[in-house]
Amino acid sequence: MIGAQKMSVSARVQQRSAVAARGLVVRSALPPQNPQFREAAAESTLASMGLAVTTTPYDNYRFEKIKEATVNRAMTKRYFHDMDVYAESDVVIMGAGSAGLSCAYELTKIAPDIKICIIEQSVSPGGGAWLGGQLFSAMVIRKPAHLLLDELSIPYEDEGDYVVCKHAALFTSTLLSKVLMAKNVKMFNATAVEDLLVREEPSVGRYIGGVVTNWTLVALNHDTQSCMDPNVIETKVVVSSCGHDGPMGATSVKRLSALGMVNSVPGMGALDMNSAEDKIVNNTREVVPGMVICGMELAEIDGSPRMGPTFGAMFISGLKAAHIALASLRRREARDAAAAVAATRAEATMSA
Repeated sequence: MIGAQKMSVSARVQQRSAVAARGLVVRSALPPQNPQFREAAAESTLASMGLAVTTTPYDNYRFEKIKEATVNRAMTKRYFHDMDVYAESDVVIMGAGSAGLSCAYELTKIAPDIKICIIEQSVSPGGGAWLGGQLFSAMVIRKPAHLLLDELSIPYEDEGDYVVCKHAALFTSTLLSKVLMAKNVKMFNATAVEDLLVREEPSVGRYIGGVVTNWTLVALNHDTQSCMDPNVIETKVVVSSCGHDGPMGATSVKRLSALGMVNSVPGMGALDMNSAEDKIVNNTREVVPGMVICGMELAEIDGSPRMGPTFGAMFISGLKAAHIALASLRRREARDAAAAVAATRAEATMSA
């Protein structure tokens, strides 16, 4: 026993390694917190694998201590502050795919003074722009939409009439980071738009005045639970970029049709790249007062062809939608200002 007690640390580690190699569990006589034992054990393990011991800048790394409740408060106070600030937004963008993100990016450049709220039903923004066609990596962009890649300093291979970004995720992550760094943008992901807020005024008729939201997991499980009422975000303009029909696709188009605010929804046509992209960009518009539609959701309301795995139309449709949305916003602001002046005059007249 005395000899065993005087056994060196390295000898004990070698003994443990030999026993462990035979599939047996060994409990150390040394306390596990002993730093000498830990270092010797690590060296022995690496040696048994034929690996050299490597020193890195992250050895003996230590984090600052924190209370779990502090983490809770750090997240929730910021989130609920954002909910309060963006309860009344200037522009709400439904869908954070390539068209919606392009719209948000352009708005941050041309209108840095407005509040832009993005609602994305998925946990992961980006829509279908993380991959090219059929789950391939490369993203094909027909010219001249490649100019957006130049602006974002995204490298590509120039193939003449089109360019190829080596991975779609490179474009999407770059664009997403630009949008999220903007001070006037807040994205609420894992949040679904369940309905639209519709108002009516004599001068414009029915118009879109906001969106009705809920957690996506709640929206997907209304039929399994008791009533779970939603929330509302008021806005002056909604840009809908929810994509073509699907579980949560073409959300706005389908709702506008049910409300009788659009005449028909023929659905997306069959694939034709050469006509599809031009039509998506050229048909990007304010479909009803207060709602601009861009990207593939337009194909559902216009019956235009799908374009398949080319992405330029999504980018440019989003950029165009930003300018249309800003013009709509300024008209709404002018209308509200005129109404306020009229109300003040009417009150003054009554007082007199």
